[in-house]
Amino acid sequence: MVDFVEDIKKCMTVLKQGGTILYPTDTVWGLGCDALNEAAVEKIFDLKKRPREKSLIILLAEAKDIFEYIAAPPPDIIAILESFEKPTTVVYNGPLGFPGNIINNDGSLAIRITKDPFCIALIKRFGKPVVSTSANISGHPTPAVYRMIDEEVKSGVDYIVTYRQDDEIKRSPSQLVKLDDLGNIEILRG
Repeated sequence: MVDFVEDIKKCMTVLKQGGTILYPTDTVWGLGCDALNEAAVEKIFDLKKRPREKSLIILLAEAKDIFEYIAAPPPDIIAILESFEKPTTVVYNGPLGFPGNIINNDGSLAIRITKDPFCIALIKRFGKPVVSTSANISGHPTPAVYRMIDEEVKSGVDYIVTYRQDDEIKRSPSQLVKLDDLGNIEILRG
């Protein structure tokens, strides 16, 4: 059996109560919460001391879930998402059902389909999208591994996942691209 079952259970309790988590992703360690809970999203902004005009990233477990949360994705969206060779966050127009504080001022939303087993299990079990923003105070360096995360961040969350805390593999933030309604891709961060 995988070694993150207890972490998933504890995350469920926290997420359902509108709390925040510190967890490993397919890129860097992330701060997370229920992406559909406006008050929980506010907690993430407050913890990071992040300006509200800098939006957050949302994780989904499967490419097909895009159809539930984006009004008019390109018809070949699944093929586009499956073509990315590294973790890629896509900025979409027309998000559906999200609170206003998670949507960018221009009406867009950044979503990544995770390939990380822990994140997939977490999101599928929770049944909703989860926020994933780097586990640092806004403007500070993004910590490459758990031990580099600031104590202020650690003490500010409701639950810290134990899975992969001793992992020393340094991961990078995701590639960031913007997708227009026709499926054209603009690279914002490589």
